[in-house]
Amino acid sequence: MGPLPFESLRVPEPTESEPTELDEVKGRLRLHDGPHYRWWVLGAVLAGVFVSGALITIIGVSLATVAGDLGTNTASLTWVVTGPLLAVALTMPLFGKLGDVWGLRRVYLIGLLGFTVGSILTAFAWNGPSLIAFRILGAIPGAAMGPTAMALVMRAFPPKERVKAMGWWSLVGAGAPVIGVIAGGPLVEIFGWRSLFIAQAPFSIAAFVLGYVVLREAPRRERQPIDIAGAAWLAVGTVSALLALTIGGRSGWSQPIVAILAITSVIGYILFIRVERVALHPLLPLEFFKQRSFSASLSAQFASNFAYMGGFIVTPLLLQYRFGYSVSQTAGASILRPLTFSLCAAAAGYVAARIGARRSAVIGLSALVISMGVFASAAAFSMIGLVYAGLFLSGFGMGTASPSLVSSAANTVSHDDQGVANAAQQMVAAIGTVAGIQVLSTIQGGGRSASSFSEAYIIGGVIAVVGITASAFLPKRGRRA
Repeated sequence: MGPLPFESLRVPEPTESEPTELDEVKGRLRLHDGPHYRWWVLGAVLAGVFVSGALITIIGVSLATVAGDLGTNTASLTWVVTGPLLAVALTMPLFGKLGDVWGLRRVYLIGLLGFTVGSILTAFAWNGPSLIAFRILGAIPGAAMGPTAMALVMRAFPPKERVKAMGWWSLVGAGAPVIGVIAGGPLVEIFGWRSLFIAQAPFSIAAFVLGYVVLREAPRRERQPIDIAGAAWLAVGTVSALLALTIGGRSGWSQPIVAILAITSVIGYILFIRVERVALHPLLPLEFFKQRSFSASLSAQFASNFAYMGGFIVTPLLLQYRFGYSVSQTAGASILRPLTFSLCAAAAGYVAARIGARRSAVIGLSALVISMGVFASAAAFSMIGLVYAGLFLSGFGMGTASPSLVSSAANTVSHDDQGVANAAQQMVAAIGTVAGIQVLSTIQGGGRSASSFSEAYIIGGVIAVVGITASAFLPKRGRRA
């Protein structure tokens, strides 16, 4: 008996060597439903965190080389660092909200793709203005990565495990610039500064592919209008504050433009609050700040970044002016701080899960305060050993406190608001960073006297004490899932 007519229409079954698209979909579903999927999310997101942060320090170190190649001066190229920072502050809250409304995965991947394009274009800059423009062009979509990446992690992990995830986040975030300096320094010397951005491209593309495959879209809230007015006034307040701090630190605090920007910043924030009170769908719900843990966490993050990053700028000058270190010796010594930060942060996430966020944060910020005193003593008594002790203590303190501070704020808001809540955290941390750098640099004043350094560190320590006070209001234990 011959074959039935319909038998000839059968589709051949695929062999093991010929996986179908359905097999690929099933594989992704198995990954998404697996018990360890949250760690896959963390790994995929940290790949993006690494590529976005790897060149931060080496770019600053290489400004003189870049300026010489482009035929410009170092002073004007400082906007290569300041410009992207302002762009991030301007757009980060809006991108955080867009992630909550349009989808965290979508906004994160678009941001990573835009950042990659901007980095590639930077390698082809032909003068100072084009370099600054391309850096800002990459920073704007890159601003979407921070809040959405952290929100994806917070949604993947139950509240009691978030502090562990933030420990690994802090390790990669602090370790990426260290690796960037170690690997990027020889690249700049051998192939030139453009090689940094060319070498970064394949890593960025790999991070995008990993995110595309691993991440699944988080459930989105109903489509709602974006609070453009709130975003605009928040941007006015934040950018004006950052510009006032930057210009004041460079040109003097008595400049009229500094006062104008400070007043503009206050007005911007006041109008932002007024808009948010009546908005049906506010950009950043003011109810967040009524949560004690949220407000305490943001206050502590501002204070800790003020002291840590302010000290980060002053300490290299201390090593060079008071102890006669060369630039390369200073760079080698300074690595101790972020290296200690990154290693302690990974362990601190697990320790905080056992002893509680409040205790972990207080211990860390106390060590940060002590480090400021140790630095001040090193300047006063010209003891190089105290400088290394201060570097270790500040790295230990910040690494111990950071996971608890970040996870405590995230645990106070719902899944639907993780994007904008994390954007608020990172914006406050950025303002604290700029404030610390500019204020402590101004107090130090570029002088070589021991008192100029000691006074700067003492002010940093006083602000860090405010962080200890704020962290005392954090919950003793992470919220249970």
